[in-house]
Amino acid sequence: MEDAKVSAAIDLQADPQADPVARLRAIMRALRDPETGCPWDIAQDFTTIAPYTIEEAYEVADAIDRQDWAELRGELGDLLLQVVYHAQMAEEAGHFGFDDIARGIGDKMVARHPHVFGPDSRDKSAEQQTRDWERVKAAERAQRGASGVLDDVALGLPALMRAVKLQKRAARVGFDWPEAGEVLDKIAEESRELVEARDSLGPDKVAEEFGDLLFVMANLARHLDVDPEAALRDANAKFTRRFRAIEAALAAAGRRPQDSDLAEMDALWNAAKAAERKA
Repeated sequence: MEDAKVSAAIDLQADPQADPVARLRAIMRALRDPETGCPWDIAQDFTTIAPYTIEEAYEVADAIDRQDWAELRGELGDLLLQVVYHAQMAEEAGHFGFDDIARGIGDKMVARHPHVFGPDSRDKSAEQQTRDWERVKAAERAQRGASGVLDDVALGLPALMRAVKLQKRAARVGFDWPEAGEVLDKIAEESRELVEARDSLGPDKVAEEFGDLLFVMANLARHLDVDPEAALRDANAKFTRRFRAIEAALAAAGRRPQDSDLAEMDALWNAAKAAERKA
């Protein structure tokens, strides 16, 4: 019987005409089979797989940022595998299955788009559709028993992204600065408090004030309609690009960064910056 199951999975894997999703799910079932599967895959659970799920989502975003469409196809496959993996584990535990996931998201999209699938008019601005979307989401949260404004903002989100989501929720009920200028004033205030903590308070207070400053910076990003995660990724890429230019310039002279000093490397940084502006 077990040999037959393995053979069926192998046949499905080799069949180019097989339904791609059915094939992938069969492969995952074979990998998780407690007697004939892969020991590593069998040993995993939701907690151990979750970090891979997050990592794959970021690799999708990275491929999009680089407009590497061939790599994006592969990264989306890796992300789809994560969904299939979690669905298989959930099915084994009797929680739900892949079809339940697909059916649930389909139902959600229909419910949240009454202007496409229901009686509402499509003659709405994108802003009005966004407000309608949020209204439907709020009703769904109420049905789940989430009564607080900040309920169900996921704890596992990247900190900057979660900060923006928390601020958006609070802003819906009027807890928000009306304009970016007031946020800039708050940034100046938090910066002063961070300097004070550095000069006269302990490391715990420094960390707290630094967190406050980051939180307000996320708020400024929201007011300026900037994605802080994307902006920081771009800044990281820019730093990497310019530092590599420093390394290349020093290597051309047979030297390494550790053979240089800050003044020289800063000059090379400025040269790389100027070259980018001319390009």
